[in-house]
Amino acid sequence: MANPSRPRDAKPKAEDEDFEIKQTTTVDKPQSGANLITTIIVVAIAAVVIIATNYVMMNMQMSQMSKKITEISANANEETGDEGESVAAERGVIIDLGEFILNLSDTNARKFLKVNVAIELSKKDSDIAAAGGGHGEGAPDPMANIEAEMNQFKPSIRDSIISVLSSKTSEELATTPGKELAKEQIKEAIDAIFEGDREVLRVSFGSFFIQ
Repeated sequence: MANPSRPRDAKPKAEDEDFEIKQTTTVDKPQSGANLITTIIVVAIAAVVIIATNYVMMNMQMSQMSKKITEISANANEETGDEGESVAAERGVIIDLGEFILNLSDTNARKFLKVNVAIELSKKDSDIAAAGGGHGEGAPDPMANIEAEMNQFKPSIRDSIISVLSSKTSEELATTPGKELAKEQIKEAIDAIFEGDREVLRVSFGSFFIQ
């Protein structure tokens, strides 16, 4: 008895399926290539944008730096004379406030400070007039007038200095920035006492000892 034969269209159908699969595969490959090209274009555009942004920011920074250099040069020119010689810094009247011995605000150990403080004050018109009156017999002594004026302010000035320094720790005053900050705070405190009548130009520490 003969075996039943397979339908003639069975094999072609499988071939059709293989053909469809192959056809689908070959179509996908161009799409992947297109995606790669698109990605490259996007990355290139992003790189161009980043480079352009950095270029603009660099130009802005260079412009600002050039402006600052110009301002510094202009200020330097204003502070020099016609012949290029530096104008002397303002000189005031130096007042020695003497020696201070006080406790510092350390909590872990008892520390004290021994320091000599001097301040340089701005001159007033009366000081200049007295100095220009000559030094002959009967001429006013400008320093005598200033010392007489300072006698009424010295207690308040010394109290301000003690308040500022005693609020510091030994670690703060052991550093240069700490000392400079204390000087600036002393200057502000004394300026408040004079109420604009005089100005503290500089604060100086003489002997400075912490134990």
